[in-house]
Amino acid sequence: MEQDFEKLLHSDLHRFLMSCGQCDPIFPLCPDVEDKWELIGNSFLPDAVKEFDLYPTAVLGWSFYVGMAMAQFWHEDWQLYGNMPNPYRYLRDKRGFDCLDEYVREDVLLLRGDDYDRAEKLAGDCAARTHSMLLHAHLEPGTPQAFKAFVSCLHQLYLAGMAARLHQLGYEMKKFS
Repeated sequence: MEQDFEKLLHSDLHRFLMSCGQCDPIFPLCPDVEDKWELIGNSFLPDAVKEFDLYPTAVLGWSFYVGMAMAQFWHEDWQLYGNMPNPYRYLRDKRGFDCLDEYVREDVLLLRGDDYDRAEKLAGDCAARTHSMLLHAHLEPGTPQAFKAFVSCLHQLYLAGMAARLHQLGYEMKKFS
């Protein structure tokens, strides 16, 4: 069930990003960024669990923003940023959990004006879609299955944020013949 849910979620987010012009038909692979998920997920999870009941789409969206930030770090200077001991805490502690989104958009991605607003809408739309899928999975709250599905949501949003930012930076995913 968990693997099926995560695959379904991945496919849905990928299709949505493509429909918005924010991803190529081939979902990007960036092992450097993907390999940071376990570290990031483990440090993000306590905040995510604590805030989810009151702010579910914000929590989900923050995972998208962290993925965007990590893709930006990879693009800029992975030698430096790839060696951070705790990338999530680095991002969170700049302005606090509540303002993580603004910090990433303003100070990491350096977005202003319409680009700033578009990033906010994209993250919000992806988070809302994911939350809807989680609700429609009809999992009993507090069960191991519900927890695993929640972690899958965070993971797939992290990857979606990474994919969107790589696309925005001009990376194209093409099949080699």
